[in-house]
Amino acid sequence: MTDVAGFEKEELGPAELREARPRVAHNARVTPLLVSEVLSERAGHRVALKCENLQAGGAFKMRGATNFIARLAPDERARGVITYSSGNHAIAVAHAARRAGTRAVVVMPRTAPALKRERVRGLGAEVDLAGTTSLERKERAEALQKERGLVMVPPFDHPWIIAGQSTCGVEVLEQMPDAGTVLVPVGGGGLISGVALACAYHRAGIRVIGVEPEGAAKMAASLRAGAPVTLPSARSIADGLVPSRPGDLTFAITRSLVADVVTVADEAIREAAVFLLKSEHLLVEWSGAVGVAALLSGAARTFEVPTAVVLSGGNADPAILLGLGEAP
Repeated sequence: MTDVAGFEKEELGPAELREARPRVAHNARVTPLLVSEVLSERAGHRVALKCENLQAGGAFKMRGATNFIARLAPDERARGVITYSSGNHAIAVAHAARRAGTRAVVVMPRTAPALKRERVRGLGAEVDLAGTTSLERKERAEALQKERGLVMVPPFDHPWIIAGQSTCGVEVLEQMPDAGTVLVPVGGGGLISGVALACAYHRAGIRVIGVEPEGAAKMAASLRAGAPVTLPSARSIADGLVPSRPGDLTFAITRSLVADVVTVADEAIREAAVFLLKSEHLLVEWSGAVGVAALLSGAARTFEVPTAVVLSGGNADPAILLGLGEAP
């Protein structure tokens, strides 16, 4: 088994992951893991889809946001929270803050999909639009945090966030006891870190494979460099996976516990999302479809063992997926 002692010191030991589960359950649901007959036939072994697109708030982000806000002291919740996000973390924080009775401010890029902006506002959060990159919205959020005395809810690089996301991995292990490979989308690295820790603690030997868009392959570049790197630019239709830099903690976990990180082209992502809608009757956003894109394109090797693919989010307009509407 891989040595995970260093992560226990980061408040990411088995106890922290176990304690996150009942907190997360206040807002997040246990999502289904559905066997895909079509993908199973193509792969030559069983392939199942972990449907976080059916999660409360439409994405796995509800898990980490709920765990983080639940761990705040009463005086911190009274001050209010702030975050920065291209969409799904924004929705999750707005939802979790509303349930906790605290106000939320969310800094989103000017290019954030209208569907996601409207959902955040509908949940009662204040939306501040800033720039187009993750660094620009992070800087704006930090300025507002200082100005208003708010508590920052990081999008991925924090033990409480990662512990919350680990509950997705625990569910996969329970729902598919013979899983040998798990494919996970990679944005900032919070989800894959949580899934990898869950597997390392509970089922040594499972291969966790990350999937990134070719135009925003910050984790793959960082792994090659041996340290987190910042991409000069990050572009992809998968708007939830375009941070230009992984987190320090998420990079360390990925380097230690993840078997591989592969990349897929935007066209493969588009084809995967349309496949999921037409063949599996599942509405999955571009970011959530990258694992299936890796399977269909051959970018990921599953070693002919039962495989789970995390569909990380479903906040998408089906008309845009099918080319019937225009993206914002």
